[in-house]
Amino acid sequence: MDYQTQSRFSDPGEYAGLFDALPDDIPGIAAVTRDLIIHYRAGGIEFTGERLAEIDSRWVSAILATDQKRNGTPLAAPRKPFDRVVGCCRDHTLVFVSALRHKGIPARSRVGFAEYFAEGFNHDHVVAEYWNGERWVMIDTELDQAAYPFDVEDMPAGPFRSAADTWLGYRSGELDGDRYGADPNPDAPLKLHGGWFIRNYVHYQLAHLNGDELLLWDNWGAMTDTLDGADLDLTDRIARLMVASDNGDETATKEVNELYGNDPDLTFAGRSFHTSPASAPPFAWIDLS
Repeated sequence: MDYQTQSRFSDPGEYAGLFDALPDDIPGIAAVTRDLIIHYRAGGIEFTGERLAEIDSRWVSAILATDQKRNGTPLAAPRKPFDRVVGCCRDHTLVFVSALRHKGIPARSRVGFAEYFAEGFNHDHVVAEYWNGERWVMIDTELDQAAYPFDVEDMPAGPFRSAADTWLGYRSGELDGDRYGADPNPDAPLKLHGGWFIRNYVHYQLAHLNGDELLLWDNWGAMTDTLDGADLDLTDRIARLMVASDNGDETATKEVNELYGNDPDLTFAGRSFHTSPASAPPFAWIDLS
């Protein structure tokens, strides 16, 4: 994967010129992109209807189109919270990644779980990494440094844990799966935490690393809402390979990328079972154009 080249999801399309005027420094770009998106749950505003449906903007070009229709100003111009595009961590990250790729900086999104949003629970989360010429630097572009005790622009190991690493910890018994997910509520109709949730996020992590930066409610291939009958050995394998890849094993990187490209249980082929928070059951399969 060439992380300096736009993916079909990160491509800004006709709005690419908006990135030309962005700052050249990483913190400056992060500050601008942070101001473009408001989180649909954590932004302090309850959105409904067409505004909530903005969370389904898979493409950076669509996010920028919505922003420009509403604001029509350079990206660095301040947006009031209500006027930002409704999205989530995936969108914060992808717009930032798109801006860096536009400037020739290799960048990618990373899927996993963050320990810093709630005590005792690790929320599903997407952060960014960029290549500084020597190493991959992890940055959470959604965060304001003043509110956190660690460096959000060069994150240390610990606060964020990749989905693959989390899965291996869960499988070994080191981690309590019920402390990882989108919602800790044990009484919800569908428990959005636990082993099945972590497993699906391993698949998201693999897709994102291969340039398919999908929504966190796109479902395909071997993803399920239960571990019953799931191919856990396959998930173990790709998780081990991704962790080894993160540790610099180029053979593991090649193997896991080939798996993604060739195994129909892993590869996103353009069709998603779409379980968006902006939609109501029954959910349905959709074809992405």
